[in-house]
Amino acid sequence: MKKLLVEFIGTFFLTLTVATAAVLGTGTPYAPFAIGSVLMVMIYAGGHVSGAHYNPAVSLAVYLRGRSSLQDLISYIVVQLLAGVAAVFVAKALVPGQGVDPLALKSTPTLISELLFTFALAWVVLSTATAKATSGNSNYGLAIGFTVLVGAITVGSISGGAFNPAVSTMLLVIGKLRIGDCWLHFLPQVLGAVVAAYAFKTTHPEDR
Repeated sequence: MKKLLVEFIGTFFLTLTVATAAVLGTGTPYAPFAIGSVLMVMIYAGGHVSGAHYNPAVSLAVYLRGRSSLQDLISYIVVQLLAGVAAVFVAKALVPGQGVDPLALKSTPTLISELLFTFALAWVVLSTATAKATSGNSNYGLAIGFTVLVGAITVGSISGGAFNPAVSTMLLVIGKLRIGDCWLHFLPQVLGAVVAAYAFKTTHPEDR
């Protein structure tokens, strides 16, 4: 239960920051720094309890890598998505009356952006937080948070810079992501997580 509570708290603050700072514009032009920073501090706060996934794609990668059970995967994803939805209501209460213009997404650039940086994020999580060679390090939160910061700055204007199905769920509920475009986020995010898991297993054959 405590792991699920940690996952809810971390995912909630991550998606709330994206919703307020980026979607509703309270943090412009510094939203990417806020997003990367909140992810970093929430990882440091909860990593020793739940693994600090805060992202269904990361949870999938960790499961495929062999470091979590199917039960944990399912329960983590449910809690993370619920946190993303809860963040929408709080964000709207914090910034009442703020309109949201849907993202104007182009299929190929969006698919590539979300695939590459979801892969990068899952790869960094697996390599810094689950690998034997980096066991006990205290820098994984910084590495993971800065991966999201880099992605948000690099392709945020192309795809929305989600790299996280919980964030995409928040974008969908708040009206930033059109229902007809949601596959442009969810599909590459899942693929990025799968590719990262198997890339890690290929490059770390001793890590079981």
